[in-house]
Amino acid sequence: MRITICGSISFINEMNTIRSGLEKFGHEILVPESAKLNQTKEFWDGLRTREPEKFASLKRERMKGHFDKVKKSDAILVLNYDKNGKRNYIGPSTFLEMGIAVEFGKKIFVLNGIAPDDPKTEELEAMGVVCLDGKIENIGS
Repeated sequence: MRITICGSISFINEMNTIRSGLEKFGHEILVPESAKLNQTKEFWDGLRTREPEKFASLKRERMKGHFDKVKKSDAILVLNYDKNGKRNYIGPSTFLEMGIAVEFGKKIFVLNGIAPDDPKTEELEAMGVVCLDGKIENIGS
């Protein structure tokens, strides 16, 4: 199965770890370009401060590129770890990627459950997400 990993750029290390684990199960895994290049949140924050136009242009380019990966995949896996005191965080970019997956009929896996206090709970449930309960081996082939 071809799976695109989605999630906050704060989870770069986890993305690469999960990618390796899923590849061992025989899946083809696509990750955000920033994960490949190890461009952390600090990289993006610095770019936004120093070169706001370049930041916006590169961010848009990367978003479009990741949307293309979602379209080419059989499924997406959302890494929704806790972040900044928010349980099972799904941020705005990841939510957009999930919307693309819905539009193109892709299966949506979330690593952890949907936080009951997430303001997007109704939309997330309507997307038909499959919760893996933290276990990537629960992704079928």
